[in-house]
Amino acid sequence: MSLLWKPNANAPLWDAADEDESDGPFFDYLELAHIRQSGPTCVPTTLAMLARATGANVEPEDFMPLINSQSPHSWSKALAPYGLQLAYCNNDLRRLEYYIDELTDYDDLFLLCFYSQDPPYEPDENGKLCTAHIVTLHKDRIIDTAKSDQYANGKASDYHRLARQTKRIFRVVPKGHARCV
Repeated sequence: MSLLWKPNANAPLWDAADEDESDGPFFDYLELAHIRQSGPTCVPTTLAMLARATGANVEPEDFMPLINSQSPHSWSKALAPYGLQLAYCNNDLRRLEYYIDELTDYDDLFLLCFYSQDPPYEPDENGKLCTAHIVTLHKDRIIDTAKSDQYANGKASDYHRLARQTKRIFRVVPKGHARCV
């Protein structure tokens, strides 16, 4: 048997949905209000911001005992009581600027994780690889919990850290969606 197959290096962030799967947008109605993080708490602060958009009265501290900052599965489980979960998107180490137009075309809600500095290949003596950050993309706006200036809630195409390398990209989907993490 002869196999004439070549890899395709250009997968879309979100593959076309199966017949019985909704492809969104899922959360165009949410009103996200920026929360300023305190210390290195971008993940629990972002999760609290998402939960608050559903009407929940929560703080970042409510999420801290529920999650591991390096375990997106725990983030998704922590969002489930608010009707939200996370789904991985196809991505690699390319810079955020490579993905931003495709992401805004989906006109939906995403979490973008990126390296704060050029990632090394090996962890340091404490086991840490390097610092990373997470921001929220809703439609065409990026909400950055680490900022209180024009980058706290601004146009995605103007975000000052689009040149950073991508760590992970998640689409926020309704609880129970077929692609939940």
